[in-house]
Amino acid sequence: MDSLDSIREVFFQECDEQLNELETGLGLIQTGATLADTINAVFRAVHSIKGGAGIFGLDELVNFAHIFETTLDRIRRGELATSPQVIQVFLRAADILSDFVNAARTDGVYNLAKSKTVISELKHLTSTDPALATDERLDEVSAETGLLKLPYWHIIFKPFPSLYAKGNETMLLLRALERLGTLDVKIDVSNVPELQNLDPENTYLSWKIALFADCTEDIIRDVFEFVEGDCELQISWIEGDTKSDGTFEQPDIDMSKFELFTLPQQVEETSAAAAMSTNNADQNLPDQQTSKTDTTQHVNATIRVDLDRVDRMINLVGELVINEAMLSQRVIEAGIARTSSVAIALDELEHLTREIQDSVMAIRAQPVRSVFQRMPRLVREVAAQTNKQVRLLMDGETTEVDKTVIERISDPLTHMIRNAIDHGLESPEIRVAAGKPAEGTVRLVALHRSGRIVVEVSDDGAGINRARVKAKATENGLISSDATLTDEEIDNLIFLPGFSTASAVTDISGRGVGMDVVRRSVQALGGRISIASRPGKGSTFTLSLPLTLAVLDGMVVTAAGHTLIVPLGAILETLQPRERDIHALDHNIRVLAARGGYIPMIDVAMLLGYRHQAIDPTKSVALLVECESGTRAVLLYDTIQGQRQVVIKSLESNYRAVPGIAAATVMGDGRVALILDVDAIITSTRMATARLERPRIEQTLMEVS
Repeated sequence: MDSLDSIREVFFQECDEQLNELETGLGLIQTGATLADTINAVFRAVHSIKGGAGIFGLDELVNFAHIFETTLDRIRRGELATSPQVIQVFLRAADILSDFVNAARTDGVYNLAKSKTVISELKHLTSTDPALATDERLDEVSAETGLLKLPYWHIIFKPFPSLYAKGNETMLLLRALERLGTLDVKIDVSNVPELQNLDPENTYLSWKIALFADCTEDIIRDVFEFVEGDCELQISWIEGDTKSDGTFEQPDIDMSKFELFTLPQQVEETSAAAAMSTNNADQNLPDQQTSKTDTTQHVNATIRVDLDRVDRMINLVGELVINEAMLSQRVIEAGIARTSSVAIALDELEHLTREIQDSVMAIRAQPVRSVFQRMPRLVREVAAQTNKQVRLLMDGETTEVDKTVIERISDPLTHMIRNAIDHGLESPEIRVAAGKPAEGTVRLVALHRSGRIVVEVSDDGAGINRARVKAKATENGLISSDATLTDEEIDNLIFLPGFSTASAVTDISGRGVGMDVVRRSVQALGGRISIASRPGKGSTFTLSLPLTLAVLDGMVVTAAGHTLIVPLGAILETLQPRERDIHALDHNIRVLAARGGYIPMIDVAMLLGYRHQAIDPTKSVALLVECESGTRAVLLYDTIQGQRQVVIKSLESNYRAVPGIAAATVMGDGRVALILDVDAIITSTRMATARLERPRIEQTLMEVS
């Protein structure tokens, strides 16, 4: 990859960041947060994309971004109110801008017809319609005439050679000024000599700057605090209606072009801190160099790293964990005492390995914001297709999870939100008739719980129509007509392949693949999904996913001579079943009286086909486990070896998917151990038992109680 391709790749990475910033800012403004910082952040996002696109000759993208930016500038200047109608136009414009970026990324051609309507709406908002303006005396700067009608700060800045000799940068000063307000910058190159006469250690450029900002002269001078004496600086206040002298023949500098070649965050933020500081006459400031150092110490530096390098490092750390476990196993087999120097050193190695692994995994941890910020556009599109009014509320966007998990939850969330709008929310007319607001609400929430990430998608719609779901499942041959199902089991029918309650196939639903895809995708991640629905109140879909697909804390158990791993997060407690607490039902179904109820017992070795005769529960070790839905079961094993952190290896990628098995790992003795999918085991066993034996089991339980 040559240098231009590398810069182009960085540009599109920064475009993604700016588009996320744009979506977040518009979302905040939509909720009523019209703070200047939020509005400026939205403006800068579009401004930065436009500047970088200009460098690569992406004219269509530049033109649209310019129109969008011009309209946003009216918000910044107080000329345009942030009404709901205006924000909707901005949201549509953000979608179009994203489309332009994606087309440019793939060297595709964007269909300009799609943007014409939004362009017309944006141009309408930039008109001088008194109904839209909040202050009619304001007007935009005319680039053709140089007429500056707004009051502004007029700054002339000419650096001396000593400024650069001390390592200062003009770019940083201009960017710091831009944080104070809007800039109109011209550069004077009239003093630049012919090439043969150019002295590389001399300075020939100067800048004329118009700063539109509500600030004092002292604040502006603070920007130049560290270069005072190394430049010529003139600052004056212009009341407006003053024509610039036009002595500079060069065009305006596009400040956003500086954004592409981003300096390290540490340098940039140090400059920003200097720009925003104010003088304090009552405080004795340290010298210039000390001030810089003190500011830098409180800033975290960041770098961009190729994800492949991070993946390789994580894989190597995983191998380190496996080899450390093997070494521990060899020490045990050799009969070395735990108090020996070798064993003590091995314990220290184990702790160090764990710390290294945690630190490396933290590098891959990212907030779910990148996934969440794609959803507002999806909501707008589906709402338009279904003619429904929908408001999306999001919370927990800063919740961190492994990047591999983030990449793979996007599709499930997309299906769930489409389902919530299409099937969950009623039409505005039906909602109003039911005493609800015409606008429905979809809520997307992420949080950490018990060492896992939980993502909830809920709506305030009509809830699941269980009678219709059951009838449709019967009609499609998914269940028998005389099946007796609980509410929970009826709700879970929507996850069956081919199930759909839609009366017709549309672009959104009707093919019966959406929620089935969700369940399979979640299970492939070692996750679980559950439903809670109340008729007339709405539904909540809860995804429980591992924080990482690389490591797992588990309990090592033995079943019929096979070593298995039970995820530690699913275990409530270990039990030693007593004869009087065990009750046998038909078809080898047994329950354990515990915690005030009867909990089904599952012989894991029989379930997996390791043996064909049930184990005696009183001679086994039992683990009381719980699903995300709250369903509990007692898993029976021969012995428990202990708790251990293991490196997860995909069984599906290396072999094939196995029901009841989430993944595999390599143990200290070099053997492969299977990691159980507790949720799948409990759910499959429970549903099979319910279908076959519910009436008889319920009668038996009444008798034993």
